[in-house]
Amino acid sequence: MRFAERGTGRRQGENIVPMINVVFLLLIFFLMTASLAPPAPFAVAPPRAGGAPLDTGDVLLAGADGQLAYGTARGDAVFRALADRRDTGLLLLRADAGLAGQALATLLQRLAAAGQDRVTLVVTP
Repeated sequence: MRFAERGTGRRQGENIVPMINVVFLLLIFFLMTASLAPPAPFAVAPPRAGGAPLDTGDVLLAGADGQLAYGTARGDAVFRALADRRDTGLLLLRADAGLAGQALATLLQRLAAAGQDRVTLVVTP
């Protein structure tokens, strides 16, 4: 009978190359997904809209492309309708979020020229 020879006491170690590969892949993954940005010099809290929602008053709608609507008036007829407005109460401006800031500034100037100096821009909280 022949029996297999026993080792000399030295065990065969596990191959750790796959584990090293996984560690390096994880290291590369975390380095690629991390955002390395310098810290802000001081904390800034952005403004938030607050207060009770405004549901009273006349509503002027402004679309993202600059279209205007006030009651049944559309386009430039809005300014004529606002010039004839007898109510001196609050005028609510519901502007689309896509409306450019320059277009909004121009609209507010035209509203002031039409005699509407109490305009409130409606925002979402």
